[in-house]
Amino acid sequence: MTRESETTADILVAGGGLGGVAAALAALRRGRSVLLVEETDWIGGQLTSQGVPPDEHTWIEQFGCTRSYRRLRDAIRDHYRTWYPLTDEARARPDLNPGEGRVSRLCHEPRVAAAVLDAMVAPYVSAGRLRILYGHKVVGATVDGDRVRAVTVEAADGHRLEVAAPYVLDATELGDLLPLTGAEHVTGFESRHDTGEPSAPDEAQPANMQAFSWVFAIEHRAGEDHTIDRPAGYRDWARYQPPKWPNPLLSLSAPDPRTLETVARAFTPNPAPAPFVADQRADPGDKELWAFRRVLSRNLYRPGFAASDVTIVNWPMIDYLPGPLIGVSAEERDKHLAGARELSMSMLYWLQTEAPREDGGTGWPGLRLRGDVLGTTDGLAKAPYIRESRRIEARYRIVEQDLSLTVRGEAGAVAYPDSVGIGMYRIDLHPSTGGDTYIDVASSPFQIPLGALLPVRLRNLLPAAKNIGTTHITNGCYRLHPVEWNIGEVAGTLAAHCLDNGLEPEQVHADGARLRAFRSELVADGVELAWPEIRGY
Repeated sequence: MTRESETTADILVAGGGLGGVAAALAALRRGRSVLLVEETDWIGGQLTSQGVPPDEHTWIEQFGCTRSYRRLRDAIRDHYRTWYPLTDEARARPDLNPGEGRVSRLCHEPRVAAAVLDAMVAPYVSAGRLRILYGHKVVGATVDGDRVRAVTVEAADGHRLEVAAPYVLDATELGDLLPLTGAEHVTGFESRHDTGEPSAPDEAQPANMQAFSWVFAIEHRAGEDHTIDRPAGYRDWARYQPPKWPNPLLSLSAPDPRTLETVARAFTPNPAPAPFVADQRADPGDKELWAFRRVLSRNLYRPGFAASDVTIVNWPMIDYLPGPLIGVSAEERDKHLAGARELSMSMLYWLQTEAPREDGGTGWPGLRLRGDVLGTTDGLAKAPYIRESRRIEARYRIVEQDLSLTVRGEAGAVAYPDSVGIGMYRIDLHPSTGGDTYIDVASSPFQIPLGALLPVRLRNLLPAAKNIGTTHITNGCYRLHPVEWNIGEVAGTLAAHCLDNGLEPEQVHADGARLRAFRSELVADGVELAWPEIRGY
């Protein structure tokens, strides 16, 4: 039987991903009490429980993120310097990249990021001002007119808790609070008629969403056999060829996201050291799959410490396309989740048994799952990697024309008078459940407008993750790690600011003096509001 109890906090943050953690920390720094709800037993979302090293822009080591996000990055590096037997040369590198991965200048084990985030929130837990409900999900809400009065959360054992808070922040991975609160929101593709976006389709496609992926971690032990049991659906996945895909999904070939030309990827476990600089502007880094998202490089540690590198498999070959997780029944959702897990294990089995090697042989049976890196026993991440969420209908909607390099050219992205942060990434959309292939559009370094964080109606609900007022297209560059953190930090700061000053978010946004005061508060806290003069890619 479901038991119910009640609790209160100044701010409820639903979802412990990067946006949720940033929101909680911002509010806690301002003396507020926070209740944070997280479905898994790790905070950090895409960085930790979903197993994805940070996707970041070219200039991240110099500028282009908030001070608190930089503190997170520095703390991850310090963790390795403090506890790992790095070589003297590696330890001395100010830009230490523990995995020497090509996707980012900071590739690291998800469990290290989880430990660092735990340390960042620990003082507030000790002080009794932060309560984290692990293993809980939001299941209901009480709404009175245009205000959310309470949110119901549920544990795995069925126990329910009703949480009342003056401000409710939705940092869930799929925007779960939006339908529960009746917030106006959208899903999938908007139409070109609606948004005017060059990359949008003629007709809206609300059920057509980016693929999600269930990532896993592996190492390679030469001479050993760690072949897993063949997944039940392996033969079906081995034959599966998605629409507009040049070959079966289980292969080492896939379209280049930027040109759509078919490109054969290299795969060489534990390659010899090779100099490179992770730079998304010059090279997305995905042509050599082992080094692409490598999170531990044995070459950086004292001889004999690590027998193998560890790499994260988050490749095009495990993008799950048969259906979305939003707008379907619970049974259909569970089917897709199970299907994504089976696809990922089928990819591993194919690599172990059938993948072509350069020496003419087939398979790498020495590939071994490293679930410990992800905090699991089965080798898969704790949760699927989510690229696209429900999105609020906002007071300002960010469209492709605001930041597309082709559209904006030398003018750069639109400068918003209500900017509350910045970000940069190409408009990077993976293949979608409706059969579309990649949409990958060059973009200009962009700003985050406060209006995109304000729902058109609800007065005390704020988005704090990938659910702000973007479109399907612009979600492709606002969904990355430092941008999600910036969004969450602003949402938490805004909620605390409103409580401190007896205001509502719309009052802050609508009044020039109040908006300037709020933006000044953000700047003082290390939030960058504008870019220097640089060109996108």
